[in-house]
Amino acid sequence: MQILALADNVDQTLYEYYQPSRLEGIDLIICCGDLPVYYVEFIATLARVPVLYIPGNHDSQTPKGVISLDGTTYVYRGLRIAGLGGSIKYREHENMYTEAQMARRVAKLSKKIAKLGGIDLFVTHSPVAGYGDLEDLPHRGFACFASILDQYHPLYMIHGHVHPEYSYRFKRYQYYPSGTTIINVANKRQFEIDDARLHPTLPAKSSKWQQFVSWVRGK
Repeated sequence: MQILALADNVDQTLYEYYQPSRLEGIDLIICCGDLPVYYVEFIATLARVPVLYIPGNHDSQTPKGVISLDGTTYVYRGLRIAGLGGSIKYREHENMYTEAQMARRVAKLSKKIAKLGGIDLFVTHSPVAGYGDLEDLPHRGFACFASILDQYHPLYMIHGHVHPEYSYRFKRYQYYPSGTTIINVANKRQFEIDDARLHPTLPAKSSKWQQFVSWVRGK
């Protein structure tokens, strides 16, 4: 399964200089926050695959045509996915959380993950503490994210929030001790998950609205 993940900045090859070939071979698109609404809606309109979305710390509006993953789980072609948007709280904003607040969100999400028997992909806007975050308050990661990695061992965790230009120590890929590959997808990153690692017997989890969106895109 080929996954295209986006975060933080507009990639002009997918907007101003867009060509249909840019999305050929892509099976799933995931938006990891802090992306302009017009950009996400443009991609959601043209893509013929699901577009999953979580908000970043600068977002206040959910784009149309996407599937919200924030605080919930989603199964696509046997890929079990869970998501949590937002960043550490450094001012008042609906998508900023203290460590304690995010820990409560993690606890709620963990119950949904348990019902799936685990997850293969963990999607966040912010990094897990100690793995790609920075020392300044706005870009600190959440320590509570580690509990999901430690308990469920997803194949991948993807996030944005920390831009490549923020630090000379920026790392695109990191490896968590329990076996998860962590990818900072800031701007744009494509990666592949081996179909042999998926769970095709699991039914897709979607609302009637999500099913309608999928039906429209398939026409």
